[in-house]
Amino acid sequence: MSAGPQDDPIEPPDLIEPPDLIEPALAPTARAEYADRLRTLQERRWKQWVDVQAPYRWFLRRLRLGRTLDVGCGIGRNLANLGGDVVGVDHNAEAVARCRAEGFVAHTTAEFADSPDAGPGTYDALLFSHVLEHMARADAVDLVAAYRPYLRPGGRVVMITPQERGYATDATHVEFHDLDGLRGMARDLGLVVERARSFPVPRPVGRIFPYNEFVVVARAE
Repeated sequence: MSAGPQDDPIEPPDLIEPPDLIEPALAPTARAEYADRLRTLQERRWKQWVDVQAPYRWFLRRLRLGRTLDVGCGIGRNLANLGGDVVGVDHNAEAVARCRAEGFVAHTTAEFADSPDAGPGTYDALLFSHVLEHMARADAVDLVAAYRPYLRPGGRVVMITPQERGYATDATHVEFHDLDGLRGMARDLGLVVERARSFPVPRPVGRIFPYNEFVVVARAE
């Protein structure tokens, strides 16, 4: 699936002042309060009545990613969406604890390298969903590169970032990465882009709908 006319790059929105994320240990997303925020958002009453994750779950499963490492797994939304053989890793210890409480396999970033789930080349896919926008472009490329050794030859990297309205909803967002930006990251990492699209609805809706996403799927050669 290739990008269409709706995927033209746009100017990044000047919406919020990005926080200082130079010291990872002090990153707002690593704090217990951030895990609490994710849980509160996920448990809103209307979300208990409507299966809002259904289209996103369908989309991820339709990709047939195989064994997946979910980098920046948060409190486990995509661990649940993917099901099957998936491992989560996150720098937020509270979020990881909540994933484990739900029965998922998850590690903090400090634990992962020494865990039995950290075998080189043992994953069919790496998932970076709503993670890369929390850092500057160079740091985002470095993050993907750091986990690249765990990807098997020919495996896929999935990068998902929010569009304008979604980007504006979280003060911990640092840099807006659109489809053009994600394609560029993939090229810098030596990946071949297979798909680049707006999901779940066409690109212009992302300016008003907070759950519209940029999705790039790239393959390692």
